[in-house]
This record gives sequence, structure tokens and C-alpha cells, in this order.
Amino acid sequence: MAPVLSFTGRGLYCPAGDFHIDPLRPVDRALITHGHADHARPGHGAYLASEGAAPAIRHRLGDIRIETLPFGTRHRIGDATVSFHPAGHLPGSAQIRVEAGGEVWVVSGDYKTGADGLSEPFEPVRCHAFITECTFGLPVFRWRPQAEVMAEIDAWWAENRAAGRVTVLGAYSLGKAQRLLAGIDATAGPVLAHGAVEAMNAVLRAQGCRLPETLPLTPETRGRDHPGALVIVPPSAMDGAWTRRMGPVSTGFASGWMQLRGVRRRRSMDRGFVLSDHADWDGLNSAIRATGAERVFATHGYTEVFRRWLESQGYDAAVVEHGAERGAGLEDGE
Repeated sequence: MAPVLSFTGRGLYCPAGDFHIDPLRPVDRALITHGHADHARPGHGAYLASEGAAPAIRHRLGDIRIETLPFGTRHRIGDATVSFHPAGHLPGSAQIRVEAGGEVWVVSGDYKTGADGLSEPFEPVRCHAFITECTFGLPVFRWRPQAEVMAEIDAWWAENRAAGRVTVLGAYSLGKAQRLLAGIDATAGPVLAHGAVEAMNAVLRAQGCRLPETLPLTPETRGRDHPGALVIVPPSAMDGAWTRRMGPVSTGFASGWMQLRGVRRRRSMDRGFVLSDHADWDGLNSAIRATGAERVFATHGYTEVFRRWLESQGYDAAVVEHGAERGAGLEDGE
């Protein structure tokens, strides 16, 4: 009997339903876990996503043919049955459950198990085989409570306001930026958002996400017009010419990779805040146990190390051998 999912050069493929999940190259039919660029790519003939993920996917990819499913709703495609379940990575992000030939496989997409107050909380899904990301699949990656990290950011911002500095905080424009906005004390001073962040703020506000008011960062923006401001920008804009117009600034970055001193040094930031939208070591292990799966496939991250760990715990484990693996860096939503 053919496996429920196979690992091909185009990505995860379901023979029973003739579709791909988060495919790497253009395909006829794509099921998409969420709207980050390394999962939702252009050029597919037809897209299927959760209701909550579709607006960001449309915003990024433009005029595409996309259908949606509510979380938990089962949908027949060929000889397979699929459903989307909350992944907790960002609003609308999904795990994808695929059932065919009496077997259930689940593709995690990107996920985190801790609630963030913005995303739908992660929902374990029972299955025979689980394809899990392991971006932070080392024991060194263990996250502190979100409230503690947000309090650190608030304190840093307060120090900068008192010293007459503008606070510049780097975060991915979809997911992480909105999580920060929802978690900080946004009443402490003006909050400005880079255009890419502000565009995603609008998308998520339209979905009902409650976010504090933000002001757009424009070419005309000057620090003297917004004393003590917090400015949230994507990684690519951290060193833009606009920073010179803001006067004295202090820079920081929010990412799980800030756990590693070497990454903090390479980024040359004043502060690094360990805040990730991916599961940490304990989250990965608890999520896998909750599925009840006997077979586990590791993808995106420290795959070989994590595979060996899973085998030591009694799992039938393997590495997904497709696409480019992510290593220690600053990638979408981390």
C-alpha cells in the first residue's frame, strides 16, 4: 500500500488525493498551512487553506484561486479526506490532517504549543504518522513565559524613552509583529509600524484580531515628531536609511534565535529578546507525544539530531529529504 504522503522534489505529495502540501514549486493543487513565504509560494493552480490563513495568503500572492475550510471540517479530495487544525504559529496557521486507506498522517506546518493570546491555540491531532518541524530541535531552546519577555521589552522601551532614544524593534511582519503589539504596553508611548508590518496589521484587524493603534512609518517620519516612540520593522528594514532620520535609536530583535549568543553578536543589536513562534524543545516533545504517532518525520531545522533523539525514545523516526533545510538564522516567523 502506498504511503499517505510521499516526499518528492516538489514537496509533500498525497497520491490518493493528487495534491501537495506547502509545495516548493508550482503544482496543480496546493494545500497551504499558513501565509509565510516559505510555505505559501506563488504559481499553484489552486490553493486550499484554513479560513484564518487565507487573507494573508491572498495579500501576499494577489489574484489566486483559493478555497477555504473552517478548522476541523473534513473535506474529501479524491480518495483522501483532509482537515485543518490550529497550529498556534500565527492567526489562521494550521496543521493538516490527511486520511487515506485507513491511515492518518498529520503535517504540522510551523507550530508552537504555548498560547500567545492572539493565535488559535495549538490542537494535538491523533495520527499514525506525524511530520513535524524541528526548527528549534535542541535542548538549549527552552522558552521563558511570554509575559516575562514582554515585560523586558516594556522596560527597555521605558529606558530609551527616559534617555531620549527611539526604540527600534525588529520582528517578522506577519505574526511576530502583531504578537508583540498585542503583548506590550502600547499605551506607554507612540507605536509606529513599517509599511510591511502595517499592511499585515490591516489584514489581521480585518479578521477580528484586536491590536492597538499604530502609526505608519513613512519617508517623512522624523524622530522629533514622535519622541519616545517604539518602531516595529521587519528584519530587512533594520538598517534602512530611515533610521538616520529618527535621531538617537536603540535597536533590538525578537526571535527564538536570540537564545544563541553568536546570533545576537552577528546581528549587532543593542538587545535580543527570546520570543519565538515555533515550538521549543519541550513543546516539540509534548506535541509529538500527544499525537500518539508511532512514526515521526523531522523537517525544517536540526533534523538529524532530532531524528536520533526520537529513535532513542522509541519512535520510528526519519528525516524528510526534500527542499532546503533551515539552519540557525532569522527566517520567516521565528
